[in-house]
Amino acid sequence: MDEFRFIDRSATNAEKYMLRQKLFHTEAVIPMWVADMDIMTPECVIHAVQERLLHPILGYEIMPDSAYVAQIEWVREHHGFEIKGEWLSYSPSVVASIGCAIRALSEAGDEVIVMDPVYPPFYSMVRDNNRQLILHPLKQDNEGIYRFDIERLRAQITPKTKLLLLCSPHNPIGRVWSRDELLALGELCLKHGIRIISDEIHSDIVFTPHTHIPITSLSDELLHNTITLIGPGKTFNMAGFSISTVCIASDELRTFYDKEAHCVHFGDGAALSHVAFEAAYTYGEKWHRRLLQHLECNVQRIEEWITEHPQIKFRPPEATYLAWLDCRELGLGDRELREFFSSKAGLGLSPGLSFGKEGSGFMRLNFAVPTEVLEDALSRLSGALHG
Repeated sequence: MDEFRFIDRSATNAEKYMLRQKLFHTEAVIPMWVADMDIMTPECVIHAVQERLLHPILGYEIMPDSAYVAQIEWVREHHGFEIKGEWLSYSPSVVASIGCAIRALSEAGDEVIVMDPVYPPFYSMVRDNNRQLILHPLKQDNEGIYRFDIERLRAQITPKTKLLLLCSPHNPIGRVWSRDELLALGELCLKHGIRIISDEIHSDIVFTPHTHIPITSLSDELLHNTITLIGPGKTFNMAGFSISTVCIASDELRTFYDKEAHCVHFGDGAALSHVAFEAAYTYGEKWHRRLLQHLECNVQRIEEWITEHPQIKFRPPEATYLAWLDCRELGLGDRELREFFSSKAGLGLSPGLSFGKEGSGFMRLNFAVPTEVLEDALSRLSGALHG
């Protein structure tokens, strides 16, 4: 079966399709904004769920140990990191986990470091939980690579700074942070007593020759100073199952987190989610390899297109299936830029400004689509640029 053929999702309740009219004022756009894939979820996941549905009762169920074991083995094989079962717990989403961790490890009015640009809920989870944002702008070097500015970050820290939200690999810029970068950041946090909440949901979508390094794997001190958020949603295109995991090695941090999680009563998730989770991590290896090959081909195609359209700049992502398009040379304001993509090019993208001030002049394109959809999108964009 060709997992990468076009499949019409417009008749489902897919968010990226259902909200086209509301967000772009037309349904005639190719929706390439929400970070799920227009690619078939692995057959092993679909078949496992179908098998479970042969049983006629869908009641409350607990997450089986075998599901956690499958994830532990996947992380060991793919990232060389050994997780213990007692470190893991269920969460419906990474964003829910971020909010829970913020409340567990800080007090109202405390400061939380967030790097700009970044996935928008990083900002809202801080504000909505009555914490104060410390915005650390990621800056591009002469080669266009985004970097931490450790010296500037050190100057931004105050006695009220309690947490740092890390996106690793980074959405939307596609960076895979190096060992040296993570060590420098981690050591700064340890020195100032700042806990790290590390969103590593994109850790399995990493392109050669880059390697994802869990920040918890770098030292025993960082292992016990970090809450890591992982899951199969991005890896296997199964975000609709609403299942992820929280990994906490520190007994102290886990006690704080579990107390807060108990207050919001995450429970153990849904029966079908458990089945899908375990099947993906147990049998999804071959599908995952084919996915990375497909995504790398799409990156190459975008690179080819960029050479013919120098008005837009693009640095191939080291990870994720998200292209961070630098459109500043078009000379458009952010509102005009969004209108250009939706009305003239017929593309529904995420505006860069939604990721923070440093995203001004950028657009984020989700290229986890069939080849023909990407070709259609690039053709539309060519026409808009030349029109």
